[in-house]
Amino acid sequence: MTENKKTDLLEKGAIIQRDGETYAIAPHTPAGLLTPAILRNIADVAEKYDLAAIKISSSQRIVLIGLKEEEIDSAWKDLNMDPGAAIGVCVRSVRACPGTTFCKRGKQDSMSLGLKLDEKYHGMATPAKMKLAVSGCTLSCSESLIRDIGFVGDTNGFKCYVGGSAGAMPRIGDLVAEGLSEEEALAMTEKIICYMKEKNSKKRIGKYIDEIGLDEFKTGAGI
Repeated sequence: MTENKKTDLLEKGAIIQRDGETYAIAPHTPAGLLTPAILRNIADVAEKYDLAAIKISSSQRIVLIGLKEEEIDSAWKDLNMDPGAAIGVCVRSVRACPGTTFCKRGKQDSMSLGLKLDEKYHGMATPAKMKLAVSGCTLSCSESLIRDIGFVGDTNGFKCYVGGSAGAMPRIGDLVAEGLSEEEALAMTEKIICYMKEKNSKKRIGKYIDEIGLDEFKTGAGI
């Protein structure tokens, strides 16, 4: 008899690890912002369950690695935090740099825009996985140009890039708008996501643009 192989537990926000037995979970930390109390609680949970590691992810989350399957529910209860959308077909993450809130190089308030995008879209079901990012200046510390929808601040407002991705076949996003206010950036994001949901394409935005052409994409999305 073949033993059942363990897999990711989407409903619990738990990702199976290399050993095939233990799991990792990543609490949702909007824009990577944390408080001393949250950090202390994460440390307490890590000690309680004798975790293998605590790892900072590229999605601005803290990942707790090494939970047994029977410990997952109680660990989430102890954390008292929502899961980050690290798996599943949805808006996986919204990265944001410090922007004008903290950074001396910031040109636009990336934290404000990032948190608003996160509140509305994080975890939203989409036809293909989607990642967003907001950078407060052209140094693009949130790597906005390799996200499905990315914003980059300059002196005139936000630039919007679509279709970026990293991974095995990286793609730089296409510039589709400049000089956007925060409200205009939010409206543009809504148009793009609604368009992709309407088309129900299983391809990520960059591959979809390569298939139909940027002009047709812009016309269809109304941007």
